[in-house]
Amino acid sequence: MTQPSPTILLVEDDPNLRLALRDSLEHQGGYAVEEAASVREAREHLSRRAFQLILLDVMLPDGDGYSLCRALREEGVTSPVLMLTARTLEDDVVRGFEAGAQDYLGKPYRLRELLARVGALVRRAGGGAPSKLVRFGGYKLDLDRRKVESLEGAVVELTRTEFDLLAFLVRERERVLRRDDILDAVWGRDVVVDPHTVDNFVSSLKKKLGWNSASRFAIQTVRGVGYRMEIESP
Repeated sequence: MTQPSPTILLVEDDPNLRLALRDSLEHQGGYAVEEAASVREAREHLSRRAFQLILLDVMLPDGDGYSLCRALREEGVTSPVLMLTARTLEDDVVRGFEAGAQDYLGKPYRLRELLARVGALVRRAGGGAPSKLVRFGGYKLDLDRRKVESLEGAVVELTRTEFDLLAFLVRERERVLRRDDILDAVWGRDVVVDPHTVDNFVSSLKKKLGWNSASRFAIQTVRGVGYRMEIESP
């Protein structure tokens, strides 16, 4: 089985910017992203797990990124921190590094530069670059070319939404995913879609991937909740 994607905690209080950043990090970078809109929410996430990178806005509704970063370092949290802020005076940048940040990027920023810096910090932290070619259950999922093939090279024709759904299920394999979480990740949080639409797309995916009882993967229905992708080890 492929290694799980490197994890990023995105701490940003602007909901539109946070959504756009998460989408870019997940779909263009291949990372697994969790979101926080405040210092309190960031601490809740950090109390549950370690992250391979923290993307940290400086101005937050209940505190500031400098203080949070300094406190995390004092508490022994070693995850790299990349600060994102409109405050780019030299004193602000120096203050960020003195607080324990590894990098500092001013807003507005170029997306390609952000992804490059994120990749460099994740690799430095030992997370490696996220794989853009994922093998699962007799298939190859090419995230760069948005292409699915059997191991023998037969192309599976998927719509854009079907591909995004498959990529999400594979990335979050072995986790129980609620229909609402799938809708948010694949269709978008601002799009109103009947939750049962997910069922129709899962059925279509199974058909196009030729799923049967002998397949080395399964999209299991979790009654009353949603779905879980199960993949046999190679």
